[in-house]
Amino acid sequence: MWPRRQVLRAFGASLALPALTPALAQFRLEISGVGATQIPIVLGRFRDEDRQPQSLSAIVRADLERSGMFRIVDGPAPADETGQPDYNTLRTRGADAVVSGSASRLADGRIDVRYRLWDVVKGADQGGQSEPVPPVDLRLAAHHISDQIYQKLTGERGVFSTRIAYVTKQPGKYTLRVTDADGENIQSALISNEPIISPAWSPDGKELAYVSFSKRKAVVYIQNIPLRTQREVANFRGSNSAPFFSPDGQQLAVTLSKDGGSHVYIVDRNGANPRLVTFSTGIDTEAKFAPDGKTLYFVSDRGGGPQIYRQPVAGGNAERVTFNGAYNISPALSPDGKLLAYISRGSGFKVMVMDLASGDVRSVSDTNDDESPSFAPNGRYIIYATKSEGRDVLMTTTVDGKFKSRLLESGLDIREPVWGPFGR
Repeated sequence: MWPRRQVLRAFGASLALPALTPALAQFRLEISGVGATQIPIVLGRFRDEDRQPQSLSAIVRADLERSGMFRIVDGPAPADETGQPDYNTLRTRGADAVVSGSASRLADGRIDVRYRLWDVVKGADQGGQSEPVPPVDLRLAAHHISDQIYQKLTGERGVFSTRIAYVTKQPGKYTLRVTDADGENIQSALISNEPIISPAWSPDGKELAYVSFSKRKAVVYIQNIPLRTQREVANFRGSNSAPFFSPDGQQLAVTLSKDGGSHVYIVDRNGANPRLVTFSTGIDTEAKFAPDGKTLYFVSDRGGGPQIYRQPVAGGNAERVTFNGAYNISPALSPDGKLLAYISRGSGFKVMVMDLASGDVRSVSDTNDDESPSFAPNGRYIIYATKSEGRDVLMTTTVDGKFKSRLLESGLDIREPVWGPFGR
């Protein structure tokens, strides 16, 4: 990794705005740990999938295994979604569920992706779906199947069809990348000759706010991902950094030094009407809205070292949240507002998770150079950047730290991942 990000760095930049284009580097998935509960499931090959550009069953299998909630077992599966399971044999194999499907080419060139899920324990058909898609969306269709299997068998929404964004560095080039949640289907949203930092998703998943240095100082921009357009949001006197969208997408919390010092302001999504929120003689930064939009969590060194505080958006006194350790940064709130993830420096930099009701804190990381935790939109997983076995990686972990997936991309420094919302 290049040196750990400092909030108020100053860089020069020459910013390019290319079209959203596929990147060549690919991820490789590694999984460790055992989930608390794993559902044994038989996953058949989809009829005619060998005639298509992607293997649907392979994508679904990787999704389910990566979640930590499922264990793929051997057993007979129906030839496609129209078949009938051999429930007795499946029960002897220890399966709780079975999935089959098909992928048929239509006359207009689209692929009709179908699947069906059966509950082996109950001997019941759990339904399925038909989704005609162009070949380019075949992977997304597979993720949709994984999401539906996950929800039907766990009662929670799956996050396989969501996206992640992160920043990579190569010599002389910084790239803001967007991928599927499994790290595949990599696209380059933005390329710069100088650093890009602090990406943040809009609630609708169509935009990314970030900081660039094209004007010889830190300036906040918003990039529209589908339209491939960029607009300037915060370019006040001094530094403009650490953007984060409000839950309704109409405002952003940003760190500005326009009036001296560095403090948290709230601005409209077009950059208008900046309002000072935090007051201290120290540095206040990295503000994140709570899911209800009424509270801001932020980092401040007002007590002598960086700690995480919270304060009502409407105004009021700041309350310190973190007390374990002398250096705690990078707050992230779970979608239900009950958990706080952050980075704590001890013998290294590690991802910690705090239960905000009880104050209980636990480490969920096995590594020592972690940064930028971000919750999945269902609240069950956290993604973060770290270094493992000498390589820069993106890691996902369950919130209890018991099950981890490592996404590897060779030859690139990887930083600041953020998990996008539901909606694809």
